[in-house]
Amino acid sequence: MRVTFTLVDRPEIAVDIAAGESVMRAAVDNGVPGIYGDCGGQCACATCHIYIHEEWIDRVGRAPEGSVEGAMLEGAPADVQANSRLACQVICEPSLDGLIVLVPEGQ
Repeated sequence: MRVTFTLVDRPEIAVDIAAGESVMRAAVDNGVPGIYGDCGGQCACATCHIYIHEEWIDRVGRAPEGSVEGAMLEGAPADVQANSRLACQVICEPSLDGLIVLVPEGQ
């Protein structure tokens, strides 16, 4: 499967990702700038904040209301939007092949 990371001032980065792997792990393993994953994917730091491309938000879903993910996003350094997610909480499955995400500026 493939995920494409869109960056504000750099070329897109497309990476291969295995089913069951988090978008954060794929980004960190492939050196995607702006995705740090400081907590190792434990949903405890918001250093993997991403915006889900509008074409994909219905398939990926939004951060659940009242969730730990939502609380972590509130502390993210970049602006939180309706399509904000933590990449560690987005687990790839076959229906997400081709997923496009934007890495926030200033993360």
